[in-house]
Amino acid sequence: MAMPDNAGSIMSSEEAPFPEIVELNVGGQVYITRYSTLLSVPDSLLSQMFGRKSGLGLARDGKGRFFIDRDGFLFRYILDYMRDQQLVLPDHFPERSRLQREAEYFVLPELVKTLSPKLSKQNSINDDACPSDTEDGSPSTDAIRSIVSATAAASGSEKRAGFITIGYRGSYTLGRDSQTDAKFRRVARIMVCGKTALAKEVFGETLNESRDPDRPPERYTSRYYLKFTFLEQAFDRLAEAGFHMVSCNSTGTCAFAHDQTDDKIWTSYTEYIFYRE
Repeated sequence: MAMPDNAGSIMSSEEAPFPEIVELNVGGQVYITRYSTLLSVPDSLLSQMFGRKSGLGLARDGKGRFFIDRDGFLFRYILDYMRDQQLVLPDHFPERSRLQREAEYFVLPELVKTLSPKLSKQNSINDDACPSDTEDGSPSTDAIRSIVSATAAASGSEKRAGFITIGYRGSYTLGRDSQTDAKFRRVARIMVCGKTALAKEVFGETLNESRDPDRPPERYTSRYYLKFTFLEQAFDRLAEAGFHMVSCNSTGTCAFAHDQTDDKIWTSYTEYIFYRE
């Protein structure tokens, strides 16, 4: 009995292997890598996901890329490790504990050990020296120096002085005859400008660093923004950290919405400058 013409195509589509170049969408960040890289660490989560015959059953985004619901920023270091089983972190890397959690999720035990604080003296990727194990007869000079330096830095950085600027772009509509009941629109993004260390101290996990990652703590940035869109929430955090507003300014332009109405749409940019002594 002859098979239907489409039977062969159905079987081939079900057993279609992965392409040599694979596109991933990890938390909204797109990565492109070789298929062999995803299989480079046996028993890892990626090896289990892509070690099957085809991609059937794996989540995909709207463009057909394989979707993984994890931290898209930190995945760059996971993928780097998968390429050659080595990890090089930038100086003053602030997300070490979160990266270790990602390594645990992707089942990379050697990377987890590398990121463990107990192994910091054995791995050149960690710049933050940790105290010696209690099994050592006496702490080394380098360990003592590191402990003293860390203590001094911690005590000196509790209330460091400095400026933080909060900015946002907004828009609102004024009705006929410039009525006072203006229709305000939602703030799309709250931007943060200032020294990196101060911004991270005040806003912590609510700070989005994707536009300016790996910035050293003593450098300045104007590319951070907040993960929330409520100005009052930003003001509360600044007040709790001891900052007070010293200045603010705003600029705007307007245009008619269309020729048959007097309603005007105004677009503006507003900045609030905060200072802590």
